[in-house]
Amino acid sequence: MCGIVGVVSNAPVNQLLYDALLLLQHRGQDAAGIVTLLERKFFMHKAKGMVRDVFRTRNMRALPGSVGLGQVRYPTAGNAFSEEEAQPFYVNAPFGIVLVHNGNLTNAHALRAELFSTDHRHTNTDSDSEVLLNVLAHELDRSTRDGMLNSETLFAAVRNVHRRLRGSYAVVALIAGHGLLAFRDPYGIRPLAIGRGADGTYMVASETVALEGSGHVFERYVAPGEAVFIDLQGQLHAQQCAESPSLNPCMFEFVYLARPDSVLDGISVYQARLNLGETLAQRVISTLPPNEIDVIIPIPESSRPSATQLAHLLGIPYREGFVKNRYVGRTFIMPGQGVRKKSVRQKLNVIGSEFKGRNVLLVDDSIVRGTTSREIVQMAREAGARKVYLASAAPPVRYPNVYGIDMPTKDELVAHDRTVEEVRELIGCDALIYQDVEGMKRAVLKAAPSNGPKLDGFDASCFDGVYVTGDIDTEAIKRMNGNRPRIEETEEDSSRLALPNLSET
Repeated sequence: MCGIVGVVSNAPVNQLLYDALLLLQHRGQDAAGIVTLLERKFFMHKAKGMVRDVFRTRNMRALPGSVGLGQVRYPTAGNAFSEEEAQPFYVNAPFGIVLVHNGNLTNAHALRAELFSTDHRHTNTDSDSEVLLNVLAHELDRSTRDGMLNSETLFAAVRNVHRRLRGSYAVVALIAGHGLLAFRDPYGIRPLAIGRGADGTYMVASETVALEGSGHVFERYVAPGEAVFIDLQGQLHAQQCAESPSLNPCMFEFVYLARPDSVLDGISVYQARLNLGETLAQRVISTLPPNEIDVIIPIPESSRPSATQLAHLLGIPYREGFVKNRYVGRTFIMPGQGVRKKSVRQKLNVIGSEFKGRNVLLVDDSIVRGTTSREIVQMAREAGARKVYLASAAPPVRYPNVYGIDMPTKDELVAHDRTVEEVRELIGCDALIYQDVEGMKRAVLKAAPSNGPKLDGFDASCFDGVYVTGDIDTEAIKRMNGNRPRIEETEEDSSRLALPNLSET
C-alpha cells in the first residue's frame, strides 16, 4: 500500500509533487521518490526514508520540468531495505517510461518468468512494480510498432496489460515526450482521483486530500479498468480498457489506511468511520451492559471517529486516555521483542487520571496481530483501570491480505482459527467486542452518496476470505509469501503499529 501522484502543468512541478507526497505520507514511510520530465529527459531522486528527509534543497533544484510523478512507499513485496526498489521505476524503451504503482500483483511470479522467456525483458529487482512497468512497456511497444504513439495505441496497450495482470494496481506513468498515463485495475481495489488547478494543472493522486491540500479542485475518480492520458498540451483523454470492470474498493482503506479527510470513490472516510461506531454500538450493547462502562477511550489515531460516535450513542463519557509521540521510530525496525515493547510504550503514554478506578472501554479501528493490543491493555491496567474492555470497529482479521497490505500469512493473525474468547484471553482484556462483517459493509456503504460511483461490493478479503480477483488459493498465498518484504524481525515484532499511521506524517 503506497501513495502515488502525477502532475501535468505549465509551471515547475517539483514543489507541487513534494507537497502532495507530504499529504500522502500516511500511506508509506519507507521510501519516497520524484521524477520530473523536461522536454525528453527524466530527472529522478529517490531514497529510503520520509519525504522531509529524502528531499533537500539541492535535490529539489535538480528536478526541473512541468510534468512529474512521485510515490511514498510501504513495501508489501520484494526487499524493504533496498533503495533500488524505491519508486519510481524507469525503463528506456519504448520512448522512455517511468512508473509508480500502488497495490500488489498476485501473479507477479508468473509474469516475471513470462517477461524473461517470451517478452525477452529483464527485471533487476524483486519488486512487482518493476514487473508491471515491463509488462506495460512491452505492450506499448507492440501497440505502437506500426505507428506513432497516440491515445488510441496507448489505450490498446492498457487493454492488453489488464489481460495479463492480476491483483490490485493503481498506476501513474510518464512517457517521455508524450505525457502522463494513469490507470486502475478492473476491480478498483486501490483508489485514484483526478483534480484540476486554477491554472489548468492536472493532478492524479491516491486520495482527494492530496488534491485539495495542494490547491486542486476534485473532478472525478479514475474508474475501475479505465485509462486516462493527459498529453503535454494539457488535454485529457480517457477510455474504459477492461472487459468487465466492477468497483470493489478495499475495505481496509476506510477502516484504517486512508486519511479521515479523504473521500474515496464518493465515500467520506470520516463518515464511514462514524457509521462504524454506530454499528459497533449495537454490538457492545448485545455483549456488555453499558452501565458497566465508565468511560470510552480511543486507541489513536484512526479509531477516534468510531469511538466518539459509540460514546455518543451509548451516553458514556468519551475521553482521550493515550497521548501519542509522533517522533518515535517505527516499531518494526526495533531488534528484539524487549526493545519493541519498550518502543510501544515510548510511542503511547497513558493519562493515568482517565483510567484509575474505572471500567474502561478501549476502542481500536482493527486488531491484526494482537501484540500491541495486549501491551495497551496491560498499560491501562497499570494505570489503575478496574476493568479493561476492548472493542474493534472492524471484524476479526482472519485471512491474509494479498492486495497491498502486509498481513499475508494466516499464522500472524491473532484471530485466525481462534474464537473471540481465545483472542480475548491472549490479549488479556475483560471483554472483547468485534464488529461483524455485514455490519461493517452496511456502515461503509451507508456513507456512499446516491449520486456517487456505483459500488459493486468491497474487497473485504482479510475479514471474509473472499478474494474479488478470483485467482487466490492456498498455493497462490504461499507463493506470494516467498516475495514478502525482507525485514529482519521476529514474528512478535510484527506489531499493529508497524502499519502506516496518520500520526507519523
